[in-house]
Amino acid sequence: MANFSLRTENYWFTLPHHTKFQSPIFNTCLKLPQPHLLPSKRGFKFTASCSIKEKRDVADEETERAGVLGGLLPVGESAETVASTGSENQTSSTIGSYGAEGFYWRWPPWKDLPQRYKLIGTTSLAFVICNMDKVNLSVAIIPMSHQFGWNSSMAGLVQSSFFWGYALSQLPGGWFAKIFGGRQVLEFGVFSWSLATMLVPSVAGFMPGLVLSRILVGIGEGVSPSAATDLIARSIPLEERSRAVAFVFGGLSVGSVLGLLLAPPLIQNFGWESVFYIFGILGLLWCLGFQFVKEGQSSFTGRNISRNFMSAASFPSNWGTKPWSASLKELSVSLKDVPWKEFFQSRAVWAMIYVHFCGSWGHYTCLSWLPTYFSEELDLNLTEAAGVAVLPPLASILVSGIAAQFADNLIASGVETTMVRKICQTIAFLSPAFCMTLSSLNLGLPPWEIVALLTGGLALSSFALSGLYCTHQDISPEYSSVLLGITNTVGAVPGIVGVVLTGYLLDSTHSWSAKPFVPC
Repeated sequence: MANFSLRTENYWFTLPHHTKFQSPIFNTCLKLPQPHLLPSKRGFKFTASCSIKEKRDVADEETERAGVLGGLLPVGESAETVASTGSENQTSSTIGSYGAEGFYWRWPPWKDLPQRYKLIGTTSLAFVICNMDKVNLSVAIIPMSHQFGWNSSMAGLVQSSFFWGYALSQLPGGWFAKIFGGRQVLEFGVFSWSLATMLVPSVAGFMPGLVLSRILVGIGEGVSPSAATDLIARSIPLEERSRAVAFVFGGLSVGSVLGLLLAPPLIQNFGWESVFYIFGILGLLWCLGFQFVKEGQSSFTGRNISRNFMSAASFPSNWGTKPWSASLKELSVSLKDVPWKEFFQSRAVWAMIYVHFCGSWGHYTCLSWLPTYFSEELDLNLTEAAGVAVLPPLASILVSGIAAQFADNLIASGVETTMVRKICQTIAFLSPAFCMTLSSLNLGLPPWEIVALLTGGLALSSFALSGLYCTHQDISPEYSSVLLGITNTVGAVPGIVGVVLTGYLLDSTHSWSAKPFVPC
């Protein structure tokens, strides 16, 4: 006979198996006679457990799925054990445990997710804040220019100063991620760029101080892609990699959307200074919350990728947590171990460098100047201009998810990984090139059709997340962070040159016609 135990506010119900009981919570039906009441000492709890022990050797992967459905997880205590002790502590200790009979309501929902998913989720959240702190200036530059009397060249100089620090920190960021682990480097990056963001209002009237503060923001954000790449390469298998990269780096598009939506009302109600204070505080709060995400790494090295890793999720506790003093001793040795010669003799690496440069030119130019373009060319106010500028990153969120699934499905079906990356990158380049060319030609298109073209082209460029941004891990999982540091250093140059060049062309010609888009 199977005995079931139900606990309500003040009583335990011990129910033989032939009693009928309808539970609206679990959507199950149990047969029972008159219940036997056992008093409970403490507050409301509801537990259903069964003493029958069946299928205890279910695979971890199936157990996780069963736990997610309905928010229910197995509980490791029998009804007899709990009823005999009458202790709530014993019951509470079984929440979220695996391997026995019964069910317990699980909260929070992500409690029993594999560690690699939690790590990827919080890393993506860091990238959301990253782009919020990047695009806040592209909106705030409009009232700041009016207040301080900046022309377009000066505004371009202020916006490009971010990329000076961004370019300088790429290689060091990749190198440090290799030595100290991506987690510690990511924490340093978020903390440093958040403090530097909060510093902007106090130095805005002093141009050298403002430029320096934006350089510091660039340094903090510059180490983050390499740190994230290191985390992905060490913890995510090949068949999940496109989705992991799209999810993490897709946080940039989400950050752009949130930044462009939140900045205008904050500026209009509290002044342009508020966006720097509030967005900076969000980064500091992320640093505090990240301390509660337990660190771990699987035995996955990138050389032997198997599906067993997907369900194993066995993370040694010492990965990415080396003390700074111990790791510093390895720097000189590690620098010599990096296969620099092989990297720079590889045609694939040079192709990645060139692709990163070209893609960044269009991305950074549009990211910095689109709100101003929409404001002046379409005669929109600050809120309307930011609302229109949010369309490309909003569409990119959708496209990046489609591209990731498309790439992973091709790889799973047996298509060569290199071919999949090339297909995705080709889409990411030809689509915006075609749309920007049409936008640049004097075809007499109304402004809103130009907006639609730019939105479509920039959204399709998100296929690069399943193209270029996966190749670093594909080519060398061990040195993926260093490789990204190399390509992203060159990729940051358009942020310096392209953004300033656009401002110079605007001042020289006093016209927006084709200026931002022809070079892209």
